[in-house]
Amino acid sequence: MQLLEAAAIYAGVNILILLFLSVLVVRARQRHKMRLGDAGNEDFLRAQRAHANAAEYIPAGIAGIFGLALFDPATSPLFLHACGLLLTGGRIVHAFGLHAGVLNTGRVVGMVLTWLAYVLVGGGLIYAGLSQQL
Repeated sequence: MQLLEAAAIYAGVNILILLFLSVLVVRARQRHKMRLGDAGNEDFLRAQRAHANAAEYIPAGIAGIFGLALFDPATSPLFLHACGLLLTGGRIVHAFGLHAGVLNTGRVVGMVLTWLAYVLVGGGLIYAGLSQQL
C-alpha cells in the first residue's frame, strides 16, 4: 500500500470518528431539549467534550501523517501505519473514556496513545526535514 493511500485511510476513519461524536452531541442536545449552551447537564457536557477533544487532536495528527507521506518517501509504511493506528486507537479509547465520566483508564490510555502518535509523527517530520538538508 502506498503512503498517501494509507494516510487517506486514517484521515477517513478519523473524520468518521468526528462525525460519530458530533451525532452524539446532537442526540444529547435533543434528549435534554437544549437549544444553546449546556444547562450544566453532565451527560451533554461529556458528549460535547469528547467531540471537542477529538476535534482538538485529530486535525494535527492527520496533517502530520499526510506530511510524512508527502515529504518523506522513504518513510516506512509500517511506521506510518503505527502512527495512524496509535492516533485512531487513542481517539476511540479516549472518547469512550470521556463518555464514561470521571477520570478513568480509557481517558488515560487514550491520551497516552495519542501523545505517542504525536511524538512519532513530530519526530518523523523533524527527521524528514533535517535529512533533506544534510
